[in-house]
Amino acid sequence: MNTGTILLIEDNPSDIGLTERAFKKSHITNDLVIAQDGQEGLDFLFCQGAYASREDTTPPMLVLLDLKLPKVDGLEVLRQIRNDPRTHRVPVVILTSSREEQDVAAGYDLGVNSYIRKPVDFQQFAEVIKQLGLYWLVINESPHRP
Repeated sequence: MNTGTILLIEDNPSDIGLTERAFKKSHITNDLVIAQDGQEGLDFLFCQGAYASREDTTPPMLVLLDLKLPKVDGLEVLRQIRNDPRTHRVPVVILTSSREEQDVAAGYDLGVNSYIRKPVDFQQFAEVIKQLGLYWLVINESPHRP
């Protein structure tokens, strides 16, 4: 399945590798852009900083967002995504190891589409990624973008 870019905003190299392996195992062939901190994720989304000359300014089909990020934390990234008309409809899935109830509540208060705790086991993690891909990239009907 390939229907557009997926932006993974994640600072943990192990989790990045797990996500890449899980995508491959699940035959998700979308372009995966990796931002290793919240500011880099925002720069990609809003074509600024290192991404100022990005030719394809189309927002990603899906953002996978960790919460505990350097520079700009995940909840602030989500806040900025939802407050900008260019990105406010982009599906955002918080994919984090945080078990804090306040993080779950804050994510939904800010308009996250889904909150998923990362399984520790690779097989379970791969299944989560497969289901994410199936739902958000195949089943879900996204709003048309300009």
